[in-house]
Amino acid sequence: KLKMVASYVKLLERRYKDQLDDDARDFIYFAVDGATRMHRLINDLLTFSRVGSHGKAFTATDSVEALHQALINLQASILESGAEVTHDHLPTVLADNSQLIQLFQNLIGNAIKFRNGQPPQISISVKQDGNDWIFSVQDNGIGIDTEYSDRIFVIFQQLHDKTEYPGTGIGLAICKKIVERHKGSIWFYSVPGSGSTFHFTMPGAGSDQ
Repeated sequence: KLKMVASYVKLLERRYKDQLDDDARDFIYFAVDGATRMHRLINDLLTFSRVGSHGKAFTATDSVEALHQALINLQASILESGAEVTHDHLPTVLADNSQLIQLFQNLIGNAIKFRNGQPPQISISVKQDGNDWIFSVQDNGIGIDTEYSDRIFVIFQQLHDKTEYPGTGIGLAICKKIVERHKGSIWFYSVPGSGSTFHFTMPGAGSDQ
């Protein structure tokens, strides 16, 4: 419905653009922008709410395949930013495949969005910890002040100017909810201006969840 509203407002602008003054063009811009933001917010809220209620059963999941699917989904952003994404040999984990894709997609998407005036360099590494695997997603972006460590995974929390870094403030909350559904943990280490590393745990394929 909101996409339809935005489409009709754009059509109105194209059809009557010669009859509109600057104020009318501004009003149309704000209407389209508001509808687009609301549509994005609703979609993100639905994704957040469905992490638990619409999750699939955990199965042996190749995390390399999940990562590759996330990169396909992010292809436009990767090409636009000149991002380079590298990764270690990644393990098979016990996971909801679609949610693992979403987790990689959100973390890599954030690394691309919050870049530091240079092409993003993103690396994914992993190490084993008992029956679990600890994944690390490291970037060379703008970084995060650790004083925000208790807010960054909270829904609707945005630490940056919405006009410079648009978004709904739900992406990392979705990550936390996905990881917790897998009985794992997520945390980060960062130096402002020198990039961030997000860590999360996933159970190994032999785990009994």
